Amino acid sequence: MKEDYLIKIKGIQESEGEENSVELMTRGSFVQRGGNYYISYRETEATGYAGCTTTVKLDRTGKVSMLRYGPMPSQLVIEKGRRHICHYDTGHGSITMGIAADEIVAELGERGGRLRFSYNLDINASVYSKNTVNITVREA
Repeated sequence: MKEDYLIKIKGIQESEGEENSVELMTRGSFVQRGGNYYISYRETEATGYAGCTTTVKLDRTGKVSMLRYGPMPSQLVIEKGRRHICHYDTGHGSITMGIAADEIVAELGERGGRLRFSYNLDINASVYSKNTVNITVREA
């Protein structure tokens, strides 16, 4: 993977009246193919997923897929107007959960840009948390 982009990710999780946020700045790749955008980066021990590679795909319909490959694979699909059942490996075991998007805003072009999405995460059809992810991509 050619790591010629700076990727900044800020995630906010709201659950039971509490808010937690995480920020990550890393190098990775950004490509556009067939009307789809792909943001990829290697996970590290700091994220808890060392040995994994994460790809965020924005397809031409506006659907976002977050795919983690490696020892702890996961797949989250975020699409407005649909609830998706997704698999997530925590490193201590895997869980199945529902994902329903509130918002997907993409301002991506040939040289990078911004992607913001928010979604509700539910376990056993009971809302667990509201999550917001902001990703900024620019050439290194």
